[in-house]
Parts: sequence; structure tokens; C-alpha cells
Amino acid sequence: MKTFKLDSRLDNDCFILSESNQFLVLLMDNSLVPWFILVPKTDKTELYELDKTMQSKVLTVINQLSDFLMKEFSPDKLNVAAIGNIVDQMHIHIVGRYATDVYWPGVVWGATEKKPYIAVEVDKLRSKLDSILEI
Repeated sequence: MKTFKLDSRLDNDCFILSESNQFLVLLMDNSLVPWFILVPKTDKTELYELDKTMQSKVLTVINQLSDFLMKEFSPDKLNVAAIGNIVDQMHIHIVGRYATDVYWPGVVWGATEKKPYIAVEVDKLRSKLDSILEI
């Protein structure tokens, strides 16, 4: 695999909350819904293409992020998806949804209404995730 480079669209739209040799954990810069993105550092574009060990690691981190999101934000529903129609770099969305959120019941990706995070909110989430993530 060539040197890993985060897709420019993800880089522009997100904060990096955590990074390891194998993963990036991003926060979408939209505080209207809690929205994490897991980016495996791979040149593969589909989950099935990963070897079984990496698939297991991806699932472990998805579960950690899902559990954190549910405990921290108490959403009505959790959406986990690896769509990749626009950004073909492998990435998995972990999004908390509320029946009262501005996007409900539609999808969050591509929506124009946004509320950026303030730096202290991002730092707080980064600190909390550092204590629970095993990446």
C-alpha cells in the first residue's frame, strides 16, 4: 500500500479525534447530530476486501464508537453505514439519530443544514474517546 492520505473531502469536513497505525477516527463538523467516521488505513475500498483480522479490528472499533455514542449522546437510533458513493476511500459512518433532529427521518449525508462544533466540544470528545478507544 502506498502512503496513506485522508480523502480531501473527509479532511475538510471533519476533525481528527484519534489516530493509530491502522485507523483514523473522525468527527463530522456538524453538532446537529453526533457523527463519527472510522477510516481504516487501507487502499481497499470495500469491507469484504479486508483480511479477516482487519475486518475483526474494524468491527471492534465500530462497536467501541457505537457504545460510546449511545452512552454519551443517548440517541433514539444508531446508523452505521459504509456507503462510499462520493468518497471512495473506505470509511464507516457511526451516527446517532433523534426523532427530533433536523434531518429525521431522512439521511444525514449531503444535507446542507449544519452547526459547526466549537473547539472546546471537540477537545472534550477527543479526551473522552482517548480513554475508551483501543485502536
